[in-house]
Amino acid sequence: MSQKDPFQPTDDAARALARRLIDAARFGALGVLEDGAPFVTRIALAPGPDGVPLTLISDLSVHTAALRATPDCSLMVGEPGPKGDPLTHPRLTIAARAEFVPRDAPGRAALRAHYLALQPKAHLYVDFGDFNFVRLVPRSAHLNGGFGQAYRLDAADLGPGPQT
Repeated sequence: MSQKDPFQPTDDAARALARRLIDAARFGALGVLEDGAPFVTRIALAPGPDGVPLTLISDLSVHTAALRATPDCSLMVGEPGPKGDPLTHPRLTIAARAEFVPRDAPGRAALRAHYLALQPKAHLYVDFGDFNFVRLVPRSAHLNGGFGQAYRLDAADLGPGPQT
């Protein structure tokens, strides 16, 4: 007896929900490999100008060294609501590859301004020498829209976010 595939066919509603979760995320759970073992941490987050999740992380953090050693990572976004079972609220888990933005990269000033518009408290540390912008470029994703609403998405399904 074969097991039924738990994933629904990916449709425009699933794509739109995934995009909304990315665009609304101001924090997420980042999973990395640290010395070969799984490690998860909470990070500040914003959609970049191109819609790719963007974070600002310190060289002093365990996850920064882990991403430099192994750029493959996982990011989960989505907030549980104030009431009820947290598992009924939508969440998106993205398989991504971390891309560190060089300090002298063209467009870094615009990226900085964009990030600070969405994460204004980062003004306190954005220019510290140990902080780096990192793009978390999606490869694929799993969307759980609630019970019985699971979807597999590829990078193209996530589409670009709004240009600002």
